[in-house]
Amino acid sequence: MRQSLIMGNWKMNGSRQDGQALANTLAEGLGSVTQEVAVCVPFVYLSDIQQTLTGSAIVVGAQNVADQTSGAYTGEVSATMLADCGCKYALVGHSERRSYYGDTNASVAKRFIEAQKQNIIPVLCVGETLEERESNRTFQVVDEQLDAVIDAAGIDAFQKAVIAYEPVWAIGTGKTATDDQAQEVHRYIRQRIAARSQTVADSVQILYGGSVKPDNAKALFAMPDIDGGLVGGASLDAKGFLQICHSV
Repeated sequence: MRQSLIMGNWKMNGSRQDGQALANTLAEGLGSVTQEVAVCVPFVYLSDIQQTLTGSAIVVGAQNVADQTSGAYTGEVSATMLADCGCKYALVGHSERRSYYGDTNASVAKRFIEAQKQNIIPVLCVGETLEERESNRTFQVVDEQLDAVIDAAGIDAFQKAVIAYEPVWAIGTGKTATDDQAQEVHRYIRQRIAARSQTVADSVQILYGGSVKPDNAKALFAMPDIDGGLVGGASLDAKGFLQICHSV
């Protein structure tokens, strides 16, 4: 049986003091849970938050990882550096990286591979825009995003990876896919993986990442192919995020 995973993405928010206070509150309030909980924090606070959470049930992830191992890549952060900071996870291909900073399917595949070289678990983000959904291209977009990584890394690489389906039209807009809409795409992703390997499909965690909130989390997580959530804005509110964690 797949373990559930709840992952908070703090994005570019907060100060060192804010982050440490939030991390402390989460660690104290989480209690006994069966799922894994992670927080993806800004690069400059990774070491601070990792140290704050040491001994707790919460692990640390990064919001991105460089597509190169090392070298003259000003402003980039390598997987080796992330591993030094105690990262267990790294997001790759988040919709905001694709939309604002030009991440392509090919560069996302490279980031995925670089993370795994350092035993960091990549969280591959896939999903469609509102225009793509309205033009019935959801599955085509997801295929392209998935296949780029499968072709570069191989299907077995997903035995040590996570997939996050994030409908771009439901991020930061207050809109949320219905439980059935989310499950439909999650099921499709799992079937797409199963076409290459049923073993991998049965084990890979697929998270929902479209405006997960305390009031919709329980119903979403009850869907058979939704293994948890990639939580954005709600992860900055300790009470709300803890409610989401306990919704599993």
